[in-house]
Amino acid sequence: MQKYNLDFQLVFIASSPAVTAAMLGGDAEIALTGGEGNIRAYVQGATDFVFIGAVKNVLTHSILARQEIKRPEDLKGKKIGINRIGSNPHFFAVQALRQKGLDPTKDVQFIQSGGSPETLAALVSGSLDAASLNPPADTQAISQGFHYVIYGPDQRVPYVATAFVTLRPVLAKRTQVAGQFMRAMAEAAKIIHTDKEFTYKVLGKYLRVTDRKVLDASYNTEIKALEPRLEIRPEGIQGILDEVAKVDPRARKVRPEELIDRRFLEEMDKSGFFDRLWEGKR
Repeated sequence: MQKYNLDFQLVFIASSPAVTAAMLGGDAEIALTGGEGNIRAYVQGATDFVFIGAVKNVLTHSILARQEIKRPEDLKGKKIGINRIGSNPHFFAVQALRQKGLDPTKDVQFIQSGGSPETLAALVSGSLDAASLNPPADTQAISQGFHYVIYGPDQRVPYVATAFVTLRPVLAKRTQVAGQFMRAMAEAAKIIHTDKEFTYKVLGKYLRVTDRKVLDASYNTEIKALEPRLEIRPEGIQGILDEVAKVDPRARKVRPEELIDRRFLEEMDKSGFFDRLWEGKR
């Protein structure tokens, strides 16, 4: 971050609704988070929320379970672990179960664990029948005898799964800082795509995962879904708005473009920053 004269405190918050609450409370100015919490808040009147870029616009979760649960219909009446109601794992589970003919409000019981590591631990301990997990937790579950009941990455469910979100007053007051931040994130995106070994070191440090097979499986699944130029796609926001509209009709009046500010992406494109960054790569 020294290259871009940035100095900030990095704080881990486990789910999108909790991130949204922190930002509304003034405890965070910018976040890399799932989009549902912010979009629900926007629909409810917190229209200062704005997306300025994204890392992933589709979901890569899956539902994994014990071996005796072989088919999606076997999930009926079972406990499925998620991070939080309104989190990425919850959204995927709802969409996937509906697609398989199950009613997520009646046919299963969602258990909130707090975060992905906690969900995996609860699954392994036997407290859950199944869980909605993404890499590397799904690969870790496979290594401990669980299996995919619904494999999600191939479905490419449109959803702002990992995006840069800030507040319009912050953007107005700290435009230059936000622009520098996005340039730094663009360089980070390039590293993820081009330097696998360094990426593995970072994953190992923060996720405490060092098993090479788990890292390889996770990386190979996730990299296909990541945006090399931090593109934020309206269809990912629309997917969430459609879901929110089932319980809050106000969401039908919101257009995805209202929640997007592309100034930094456009600047990096028009200035040639992206082209120079990726020159000779991919």
